[in-house]
Amino acid sequence: MGAMNTHPTFQARALRSTFAALSTALLLAACAAPTASTSPTAADSASLDAAISGPQRSDKNRARDVYRHPKETLQFFGVASSQTVLEIAPGGGWYTEILAPYLHDHGTLYEAQYDSPDAAPAAEEQAGRASFARKLAATPAVYGNVMVGSLRAGQFSGFPADGSVDEVLTFRNIHNWIKDGQIDANLRAFYAALKPGGILGVEEHRAAPGTSLQQTIDSGYVTEAYVIEHARAAGFELAGQSEVNSNPRDTKNYPHGVWSLPPTYEGHDVDRAKYAAIGESDRMTLRFVKPK
Repeated sequence: MGAMNTHPTFQARALRSTFAALSTALLLAACAAPTASTSPTAADSASLDAAISGPQRSDKNRARDVYRHPKETLQFFGVASSQTVLEIAPGGGWYTEILAPYLHDHGTLYEAQYDSPDAAPAAEEQAGRASFARKLAATPAVYGNVMVGSLRAGQFSGFPADGSVDEVLTFRNIHNWIKDGQIDANLRAFYAALKPGGILGVEEHRAAPGTSLQQTIDSGYVTEAYVIEHARAAGFELAGQSEVNSNPRDTKNYPHGVWSLPPTYEGHDVDRAKYAAIGESDRMTLRFVKPK
């Protein structure tokens, strides 16, 4: 197989081709659903396929699809191309690369950087945010409509978060908020941001039942019971559980917790082959709804 053509002109043509395919699929979605529905359609599925396979995604991120199952996960959450979606703590933009083109024409994408109320972002985190900003600025055809704001002490800034959002999505962040003491404030903020009937989609490293709070903080693994209990306390109802991101090879008992596994490899070369064979963590995938 020949090497991928990385000439800027080729990449620009590839992006235009991708957006043409997306526009066609979205037009079909509009024809299939003449009423103002926010439920995903068959044409949404084609649009999502185009976004996942598009040239805007890095090869490094694409290689993680085998662990993260983006199509199945977003379909389980019910994300439609016409929705207003709020992603929390996007990191390097793994899901942003998919959500931005998918929502580009008929939807809205908000990205909320998470700020701990007790400390300024560390240098590594600041560098990551700068890289994320450069990523968005470098390809306005893909990311020009994305609105970036922040979440701090249970308050959003930078975009409307007053009951107008269809979906709030968070991927592998819950353990950080538990450590910061912000889990309940954040869940209440998500509830306030969502429309009645809106969805909170949660993916998180899954601990064995009975794992203590301190073990959660130390290892990064959270029990499903903990997440469900705190989401319900914020007003949400559990609407579905999926095993799409499960990994039975993950024994969850490593020297560096979940960070022993890929992609972090906190132990560097120590037992690296063992952790590579396990793959990324076992994860819960939960869908909550804000009652109407």
